[in-house]
This record gives sequence, structure tokens and C-alpha cells, in this order.
Amino acid sequence: MSDRLTRARAAIEEAGLDALLVTNPYNRRYLSGFTGTSGWLVVSADDALLATDFRYWEQVGSQAPEFTLYKQEGAQAEWLPGLVEALGGRKLGFEAAHMSVAAHKQLRDTLAAMPAPKRPALVQSEGLVEQVRAVKDAEELDALERAVLLGDEAFNDVAGRVQPGWSELRVAWEIEKYAREHGAEAMSFATIVGGGPWGAMPHAYPREMPLEAGRPIVIDMGVIVDGYCSDMTRTIVLGEPDAKFQEVYDIVLTAQETAEATVESGMTGGQAHMIAQNIISEAGYGDRFGHGLGHGVGLEIHEHPRLGRTSEDVLADGMVITVEPGIYLPGWGGIRIEDMGVLENGRFRNFTTAPKLRMVGA
Repeated sequence: MSDRLTRARAAIEEAGLDALLVTNPYNRRYLSGFTGTSGWLVVSADDALLATDFRYWEQVGSQAPEFTLYKQEGAQAEWLPGLVEALGGRKLGFEAAHMSVAAHKQLRDTLAAMPAPKRPALVQSEGLVEQVRAVKDAEELDALERAVLLGDEAFNDVAGRVQPGWSELRVAWEIEKYAREHGAEAMSFATIVGGGPWGAMPHAYPREMPLEAGRPIVIDMGVIVDGYCSDMTRTIVLGEPDAKFQEVYDIVLTAQETAEATVESGMTGGQAHMIAQNIISEAGYGDRFGHGLGHGVGLEIHEHPRLGRTSEDVLADGMVITVEPGIYLPGWGGIRIEDMGVLENGRFRNFTTAPKLRMVGA
């Protein structure tokens, strides 16, 4: 964790803060290793404190040895002033995107009651730790690759058994059952299964609806291993695909594999998106690809960077991203193909091994 703290401290200093109050549970876990459900980190140039209640005091000692335990006892107004005084800084950043209006008011009121010489100024911050998290270290990459591998295995198992008449819900359950029985902590998100016209909704939820032969079936899924997520989409067909399926699938596959081959570190997320967008637009389906090309993945299923038409996020080595173009035709269905991998030596290295369909002559 030392390198993560070093990088976070550099970001805090660059933002002009003396310390940062970390309340986002994913940022808390990333910086400290603590997996408890309640606790605040406070990180400054010289201190790293973890404030939590009695339920987690022993857990802090085993999971977050680089952090000093600060025991929360009683109401916030009883323990928070001592925590803040221990830091001695004047500018205390807080994570604006992860603090409710009510929690911010309580924090502000508690600090306002402190003597002026000891009272820090609250400063809104956004994305400081998230930017650090965007570049994965070796331990994170190992967990992410293992998550992808298990997700691939779960998909392959079910894709090899699914038959017409299975419901979308059964497909989702069979995938989750395999994943959990083979080591997944949980699913990264509720598995998406959309058969036929239902697949025209990019985030279709599975129903008690039987799958039909010859129709596209979009399956979007991921698992969590050691806290890290995977994300993968495949579109399959039971039986022989018709000409429409082959046409649309080949366009999406070309866009997806071209993007994977040409995305580079140093590009913006918008430039990466347009690689696939241009191919789909030239094929006449530009208005049917309405979401971004991809996103970062890590402890959360959606992280920095964002790969989308308007994204100015700059891609860099060590970022783990998805590449997932799609075409969605109301009344017919959808095609999406998604891989996940890391930017390495300037290029995209794919983690995903689940097979993609190859049309005759492709």
C-alpha cells in the first residue's frame, strides 16, 4: 500500500490541501486495505489515520497496518475534533461526490464548534484518489486477470449448454451459479441477458422469457475476485444466424477489433471512441451506437477513464479498460461485443479469452 499512499499524497499536495478526508469505501479500501463497511481515512503528508467504531478495531490492525487506528466513540461531535486536531492542517479536503448534503452539514457544524485556531477550512475535492486508482499496480492487475478468467469460464460453461426454451433468467442464474461455485465473491453487476428484440436495450434485465433459435442474445456479465471486477459481453445465437445477424455482427466485430488494435496510450477517451464510431457510422448504423466505447474497471465496475464521444480523459499505461461497441435495432435486437484489458507499452493487451463468433467467410 505504501506506493498507493505516496501517489495519493502527491495528488493531495498538488490540489493544495493539507489533508484529505476519504469517505468513498472503494478509495478507503484502495489506500488502506480495510474492507469494513464503516470508517473514515484521513491522509496528510505525515499521517495516515483510520477512524472507525468498535466493530472494526481488530480488523484495522490486520488489514491496514500502515494506518493508525483512531477510535470512534460516541457521537461525531465527540471524536471528530480530536481527529482533526491530530492532523494540524489548515485545508481539509472532502470527497464531494461521496458525501451527502446531510453528512456535509453535520461535518461542517461539528467543525464550526471547534475553537477558530484549531478549525480547518473544508475544501471540496473531486476525483483525487480515483485518478490515482486509474493506473493499476501489479497486485491489482493479477486480481483483474483472474476475475476475467473466471468470468470467461462461467460464460463458456453456460454458452455450451444453453438451448432454445431456456429463459433469460435461467441463463443469468446459471452464469452466477458457476461463478460462485468456482470462487467468485459476487457478480460485478446484475447479469444482463437480452434475447431477440429485448437485446435492443443495452442494459436489458433478464426475464422469464424463453430464448428462441435464430435470434441474437446479448449476455453482459462480470465477476468479483479479491475485490476486483471483470466485465465482458458476448452476443450469441442458438442455431443458424440469419443474414441480418451476420451483417450487423460483422460490423460490430470489425469496430471492436479495430479499436483494440489501434487504441493507444496518450489518446483521449474521445479519440478512442471515434475509432469504433466511425466504422459503425460508415456502415450506416451510427445513430444506433449511442453509448461510449468503454470505461475503466477495478474495484468498481465503472472507473476512470471514460471512453466516450466527449471524453477528454487521457489514456495511459496501466489503465484497465473495456472495449465494447454495439448496434441496437428496436424490434430486432442488439449486438454488443466487449473485451477487457490493460494498456501496456502503449497498446491494448486483452485479458478476455471467451470466443467470439466468426461468420462464414469472415
